[in-house]
Amino acid sequence: QVLQAARILFWPAFIFAAVMAALPKPPSLPIDRFGDKFEHALAFAVLTMFAQLGFRTVPRWRLAERLSFFGAMIELVQSIPALNRDCDIRDWVVDTAMVLLVTLGFVLADRMGWTGRGETLPPAP
Repeated sequence: QVLQAARILFWPAFIFAAVMAALPKPPSLPIDRFGDKFEHALAFAVLTMFAQLGFRTVPRWRLAERLSFFGAMIELVQSIPALNRDCDIRDWVVDTAMVLLVTLGFVLADRMGWTGRGETLPPAP
């Protein structure tokens, strides 16, 4: 049930991130006080967690690559002058760093045999 919920929750989270990124003046959120980079980190950590849990048949690193690409596309959209938004490559770096960090956590969990997915580490001698 958790895996199905993660897949279902991924899409509203994805759409929310895309819409917030494309709005010329997004609404204020309680987390705004922590700064733009924190918002990017949180959004991409949550998206990656939902994707890694919900799309078990897709290789982990392919999901990571696609989420990083999504972060890059957000910055491309924000470079459109009519939106009056800032395109900042550091935002994409934060997005990608969080995607990689969360994905690495899942890969390590796979290797430890905690997820029932992928190869496990051999037993200690």
